[in-house]
Amino acid sequence: MIAYHTCWDLVYLFGMDWSWYRGTGAYIWQQSICWTFILLSGFCWPMGRRPLRRGLTVFACGWIITLVTVIFMPDEQIWFGVLTLIGSCMLLLIPLERGLRYVPAGAGLAVSAALFALLRNVNRGTLGVEGLVLGTVPAELYRNDLTAYLGFPGPGFFSTDYFSLLPWLFLFLAGYFLHRLCAPALERADPDILRCRPLCALGRWSLPVYMIHQPVVYGVLTLFAALMR
Repeated sequence: MIAYHTCWDLVYLFGMDWSWYRGTGAYIWQQSICWTFILLSGFCWPMGRRPLRRGLTVFACGWIITLVTVIFMPDEQIWFGVLTLIGSCMLLLIPLERGLRYVPAGAGLAVSAALFALLRNVNRGTLGVEGLVLGTVPAELYRNDLTAYLGFPGPGFFSTDYFSLLPWLFLFLAGYFLHRLCAPALERADPDILRCRPLCALGRWSLPVYMIHQPVVYGVLTLFAALMR
């Protein structure tokens, strides 16, 4: 993710002419990051304590990013970014989990994955995933910023990082059910087998790292650009 955002800064903020980054390869790279990010967030939800506080913290951090981009980067402003989504999913799962705990893990994973695939292109007004179009969504649903938060962006809506509840909530739920499916094996596993201290540190402080990595990367690139003149 940090490497991808570094490349994004180079192309869109520093004007690097890199056609590959605007092509299919970079798109697959970007999608692999956000898919695993959201899936792992759902996977880790049952592992933490104080879900309300954690959800509100992540949700608030998402709106801090929105405020900063609106004030300082209006041409690249972010509305309903990935942290806003993950915070929303964390909060929604608090009441939903009371019913979801009775759903068999395998069935829940399969249904969540299927619904995510079905709704993957809902932001564009269609059903299906990527180039596969299975139907269209009524245009009347695409009205304003509130509907954009749900997954139906109105005319003129723009965000450089946009993750609506639909379809991404179902990928988060897939992670939740995947954790339940893997829980017995995780309980038997030795936690030290694959331990890597640098990765453990990044995982432990993942939210602060996410919040500061872009300012740090931008500062380093700005300094490097100044030295290269």
